Amino acid sequence: MRLQFVEAGEIVTTHGIRGEVKVLPWLDSPEDLCDFDRCRIAGRDYVIEQCRVQKTCNLVKLAGIDTMEDAQAMHGKTLELYREDIDDEVIFAAELIGMAVFCDGRQIGEITDVLDYPGNSVYVVKGEYEYMIPAVNAFILSTDMERNEMQVKLIEGMRADEN
Repeated sequence: MRLQFVEAGEIVTTHGIRGEVKVLPWLDSPEDLCDFDRCRIAGRDYVIEQCRVQKTCNLVKLAGIDTMEDAQAMHGKTLELYREDIDDEVIFAAELIGMAVFCDGRQIGEITDVLDYPGNSVYVVKGEYEYMIPAVNAFILSTDMERNEMQVKLIEGMRADEN
């Protein structure tokens, strides 16, 4: 299911005295956050005036946050992006949770978790049985975000209780 907002990072501290915040991004790389002009924090919309990368974080200047005190009030809050500002081809793990999973025309369960590993992600699917399905083209045949359905190919060893 497409989300209206996507969580993109956490504000971890302030930077300087002019209201910049330091964001620990949850995107694939810190550079990705610099592509956006607006965000949402704690239910309020903000214009991103400036965003730059500092090591593994982002330094972000938001319109209307002009002092260190303003920035300190943002500490610990989650920065969200508008889903409509992100390419439709990009699918986030949070959008997959609860998606119905089918194999050979029958529903085998729903995605309950997405595990990130260095090689690829793994979808945890729970129904009558629990399955661990690698998120690779060989096993993920199609993903229909509008219908909230995924078609998969199962092989021996994907079912959690198989030895």
